[in-house]
Amino acid sequence: MPRVKRGTIKRKKRTKLLKETKGFRWGRKNRKRQAKGAALHARKHAFIGRKKKKRVFRALWNVKINAAARAHGLSYSRLMGLLKTHGVGLNRRTLAHLAEYEPKEFEKIVGQVTKTRV
Repeated sequence: MPRVKRGTIKRKKRTKLLKETKGFRWGRKNRKRQAKGAALHARKHAFIGRKKKKRVFRALWNVKINAAARAHGLSYSRLMGLLKTHGVGLNRRTLAHLAEYEPKEFEKIVGQVTKTRV
């Protein structure tokens, strides 16, 4: 069986790892063993961050919708309940955008939902 020299493959692997940890501090950017651990932790935190981002934005949208709803004499939960019962299929992201940048349109939606209210 012929001898396999792995120098090029090993170097490619190391280069790829060090490229990933570029910009890290101290030995974590240029020492293979430290870089490997740093990259592992960085990937873990990036994954967690992507999940957390969704939670943070949903909370932000809720705050914006609540502020706009209170300006029209409703609470957030009452507004969302009314929207659901009237079958308005707008998601929170869209509602928050309307509340912040297009208050007239948001007012129309609130008016449509509340005019049949007892």
